[in-house]
Amino acid sequence: MNRIISTQKAIKISKKLRREGKKLVLAGGCFDILHVGHIKFLGAAKKRGDVLFILLESDKNVEKFKGKNRPINSQKERAIVLSSLRPVDYVIVLELMKTSSDYDKLIINLKPDVIATTKKSRQIIHNARQAKLIDGEVALVINRISNKSTTRLANIISQDNEL
Repeated sequence: MNRIISTQKAIKISKKLRREGKKLVLAGGCFDILHVGHIKFLGAAKKRGDVLFILLESDKNVEKFKGKNRPINSQKERAIVLSSLRPVDYVIVLELMKTSSDYDKLIINLKPDVIATTKKSRQIIHNARQAKLIDGEVALVINRISNKSTTRLANIISQDNEL
């Protein structure tokens, strides 16, 4: 079973799984350099349902959100790493998403039961709006772990390379 899928394939799979009565969980992000915060988040998200889908941002969006030196790992590489993790059932490789409307359309078609996020995420407002569109719920699955972020790790690595 290929766990790295397109948005079109994800929509077909989600429809099939809903017909089977499965509870679908959706989470998203960049997942550029995996760290303990990611692992705890994915494990907690998976506990909210039967099947965990991950929306994986495109390289262009990661650069837009995180800066010109990101991503460190390509979307293809990030997808391979994520798909190897036990809690992750499917990694959806996103094409360039330009607007909130692009994300909303995808969420409406996937229709997850749960949208998982971290507490104090900057995306909570968008997650709540999307959950309302599909009559789903937002699950705040873990607190953000202080001092654990890909941006922090990338900065440490680049400082070491400058020495």
